[in-house]
Amino acid sequence: MAPPPPPARRGRSSRPDRHRAVVVCIPGLEDIVGAELDALGIAHRPAGAGALAGWVTDRQLYLANVALASATRVLVDAGTITARTFADLESRVHEVDLSPWVEPGRPVRMRVSTHRARLQHTGGIEDRIRRALDLGRPPPADDPDALLVVVRNDRDRMSFRVDSSGAPLHHRGWRGPQAKAPLRETVAAACLTAAGWTPDRPLVDPFCGSGTIPIEAARRAAGIAPGADRTFAFGDWPSFAPGTWASVLADVERRMADAAAAEPAPILARDRDAGAVAATRENAERAGVAHRVTVEQGAVSDARPPEGATGGLLLTNPPWGGRTGGGGDLRDLHARIGQVATGSFPGWAVALLVADARLGRATGLDLATRLKTRAGPTSITLLATTPPA
Repeated sequence: MAPPPPPARRGRSSRPDRHRAVVVCIPGLEDIVGAELDALGIAHRPAGAGALAGWVTDRQLYLANVALASATRVLVDAGTITARTFADLESRVHEVDLSPWVEPGRPVRMRVSTHRARLQHTGGIEDRIRRALDLGRPPPADDPDALLVVVRNDRDRMSFRVDSSGAPLHHRGWRGPQAKAPLRETVAAACLTAAGWTPDRPLVDPFCGSGTIPIEAARRAAGIAPGADRTFAFGDWPSFAPGTWASVLADVERRMADAAAAEPAPILARDRDAGAVAATRENAERAGVAHRVTVEQGAVSDARPPEGATGGLLLTNPPWGGRTGGGGDLRDLHARIGQVATGSFPGWAVALLVADARLGRATGLDLATRLKTRAGPTSITLLATTPPA
């Protein structure tokens, strides 16, 4: 969809009627995030790797933060200047008005990057911006009240974007104990979507770790918005509209009430590690879905569907070896997964998140690539059966 026209120009310190938002995600998740924006009625267009852009109202901005399942954060454009020299920067940076988003005296964390620009010294750029806009000294890295401003100098065009999210959106607000190398909630949500899971289908995760995949599924089935249990940076903006935010939360609560009335499909989380099982149980409790997730301890070889469950999805994130430092032959492990899928889960779809797509062949299943993205520095692939195994 084409984005709506830009808003009318505004004077300094006035409340913007609309924002040009940039939704940031892990590269590879753009199509899924785009579909989530479509479902929210937010027009958008591609804006480079890991980014989608569009004009939004306050309501849409707040809704995007609380409802997007697979995005990392939502930035708001604050202005763009041309600066080929530090003298240019010092004379033109005053054209950027941060007052709708930055309270005087509020600590501001800056993230400066350059690309094919004459000004390359990111520290020098930040120092001059701070002095010119009276943003004070950089706050401590762990300052929870600091607002993030992202400055990108691309071919001498310097853009200023204010973070509306605060903590990255994979911080759902419920995470407690973690197993080794936990999967980000945003990636888990994207995998559920890419694998074609819907809340009316049973789900089994035999390598649940700290429970990210089954908990994301259970919260989706319960109609709990991804960001329902956390706060956002926009709540501290001078231009924050509390009435609009209250209306968004009311809609979120109505959707949750509607979902709660539906009969839930079973969700089973398993792991052979007792610590992982304990972490999953505690996290499910913290996430408000303990009654929707059955948690068991046991090896993948013993995994079975929940009683009476048919036509579900076996979705899991098996050990990667390098991810956890574990040894052993991952091909044997994936062969065992394939045997369990065909022997114990007939008629079920299977989806595996792997760091080496060649491991899919070891399962003996007919797997196709559904998603390619990253977990930190590691490229990962979601492989899934088509049709169900």
